[in-house]
Amino acid sequence: MQLYYHPWACSLAVVIAASEAGIALELTHVDIMATPHVLKDGSGYAAINPKLYVPALRLADGSLLTELSVILQYLADLTPTAGLAPAPASPERYRLQEVLNFIATELHKAWSPWLFHPEVGEPAQEYARTAIRSRLSMFDQWLSRRSFAFGDTFTIADAYLFTLVGWAKLTGIELSIFPSLVDWQQRIAERPGVQAALKLHA
Repeated sequence: MQLYYHPWACSLAVVIAASEAGIALELTHVDIMATPHVLKDGSGYAAINPKLYVPALRLADGSLLTELSVILQYLADLTPTAGLAPAPASPERYRLQEVLNFIATELHKAWSPWLFHPEVGEPAQEYARTAIRSRLSMFDQWLSRRSFAFGDTFTIADAYLFTLVGWAKLTGIELSIFPSLVDWQQRIAERPGVQAALKLHA
């Protein structure tokens, strides 16, 4: 399978999930800083993914899968023995989707576009930081009682959350006020699968 990615983007979560599951990916760099977005050969990314963002996953049948939460669940279901997600249609799976959707809509989207576009101005950026701190506080409380973002084992929710928390320093968000979150981040970073993913997603 072919993953369209950018080193600073949330596509890292996909590489982490694939690494944890033992799934090989062919990584194709997309320059999302260029307008229009282009591949290394100069061809336009819009012809591949009209949504114009990464990640996008080219499946073995040639079709394209987009939306990070969907891609993560797809990879988890390819290798259920890796334990990256509960079984499809189980009550626990819907609970995992609840966490993934919260991460996607309430945390991920609070970062983008505000904190990566200084031209919106400092008031807009600080408004985004305040919203993000509120969401991170919820995860900090959760992680004070649990070892992982969902349940008692590493799942794709950890891959997603870890990727976003990694943006904090870059965007001026201090994590030291969230001790349980910081402890969790350090533990996740030490996983061999995560270490391997960080080297690949560069």
